[in-house]
Amino acid sequence: MTDTPELELTIEDLDSIAGFEGEVAIFVSVEGGLDRAGRRVNRLTKGAIERAVASSKFQKAKAGDVLKLSYPTGMAADAVSIVKLDKRVDAELARTAGASVSKALGGRPLLALCGSRRDPNEIALGLLLGAYNFSAHKTGDGDDGGVGQITVAHSKPEENQDKVESSKAVAEGVYFTRDLVNEPSNVLTTVNFADRLKALSKVGLKVSVLEEDQLEKLGMRALLGVGQGSRSPSKVVVMEWNGGGDEPPLALVGKGVVFDTGGISLKPAGGMEDMTMDMGGAGVVSGVMKTLAHRKAPANVIGLVGLVENMPDGAAQRPGDVVRTMKGDTVEVINTDAEGRLVLCDVMWHAQEKYKPAAMIDLATLTGAVVIALGHHNAGVFSNDDALANAFLRAAGSEGEGAWRMPLGDDYAKQLKSRVADLKNVGGRPGGSVTAAEFLHRFVQDETPWIHLDIAGVTLRSSATSYAPKGASGWGVMSLNRLIADKFEVGE
Repeated sequence: MTDTPELELTIEDLDSIAGFEGEVAIFVSVEGGLDRAGRRVNRLTKGAIERAVASSKFQKAKAGDVLKLSYPTGMAADAVSIVKLDKRVDAELARTAGASVSKALGGRPLLALCGSRRDPNEIALGLLLGAYNFSAHKTGDGDDGGVGQITVAHSKPEENQDKVESSKAVAEGVYFTRDLVNEPSNVLTTVNFADRLKALSKVGLKVSVLEEDQLEKLGMRALLGVGQGSRSPSKVVVMEWNGGGDEPPLALVGKGVVFDTGGISLKPAGGMEDMTMDMGGAGVVSGVMKTLAHRKAPANVIGLVGLVENMPDGAAQRPGDVVRTMKGDTVEVINTDAEGRLVLCDVMWHAQEKYKPAAMIDLATLTGAVVIALGHHNAGVFSNDDALANAFLRAAGSEGEGAWRMPLGDDYAKQLKSRVADLKNVGGRPGGSVTAAEFLHRFVQDETPWIHLDIAGVTLRSSATSYAPKGASGWGVMSLNRLIADKFEVGE
């Protein structure tokens, strides 16, 4: 797994700047004003900072952009990053600026001189997120990213230590999610995935694994049907964080299809390699649970992930098969490539029956239709509860993670009517993401506030984002962590 860089918050010591070996970052206002640290670096470099700030390149730069001076005279540092950022900016811009600094450090240590800024924790989170580099399967001595020790220097570190620790906990969860999504499927099998989650017991989570015989006994035949053509055994992993006393838990449910060929309804070859990310929902749930444990969240949260592999085989599920869910409803499988909903419906029902949650949120790379509707900028948000949906949308907005409310309705549900069973697993091309959500809606008990997040468009990106390199984004960890902090934590 990718290690999160070590990050330390310390008192700002101007006399240590000249001898720091690595890279030094200073923050300059949009108008070009220098703080104490900026003035010290300018003196050390014999006015190079003032000349850079007066240049047309700095003037044309946007807030949050970075201008780099390599091998500055008068300093031991390899480079100085001049960050164009006012003292009072929103969290998203502060994080973006931090990520811009750390994306190109090439393994060097960093000293970020934050002075008396109010947001060193947000800059720290950006530095950590931008430093991510998945290189587990690369060989050789080349260094194409990453960062060494990060030191965030501030005038009042003791007042910001708790917030910085929370930022480090969030980064731990995002890194974990990104690693899971980036892993190839010959490495991240259902067995390997379950083993990685069992290891989270070391950070305080209670982790249990339901094997195929237990799933059969529970009646999870929809989930088991998806994996019956694979040599990898299907599993459900349950992670429990009990930090909220006697309060009923929030249940997070993730689709964990470690590879999706489409089964007998085989996908086209082009782009199938991206189906290593079809466990993205389970990856986000796992990352959130790790973050909660690291920050000792005063909340009760249960994370449940259904781990399967959808393969074509002589034993594989066929189009036209009818399966019985844990709830008892029967489903006609029209398309074996609409498998995620068959996994989720059983895990969702188990979550409600066993844990009686205060609310339930499922996450899945569920439909290509949501990508057509929303592109790669927003996840689709479907909900039976306006208050819960609005709370999540506020959380996602505050964390800079795109999310958009989508409809539900009986007219969409009617598209799922089957001639031979209680319902079909697909409702045709029109409104495909909505009919998928309505399929899951059928497995939500009347008293359960529920959100379905279709994250197919935001989980794996073909180009770098503000916080992440090309590949797994880690979308959702920050938003769900924020929602839990805002809505599900108990007071002292």
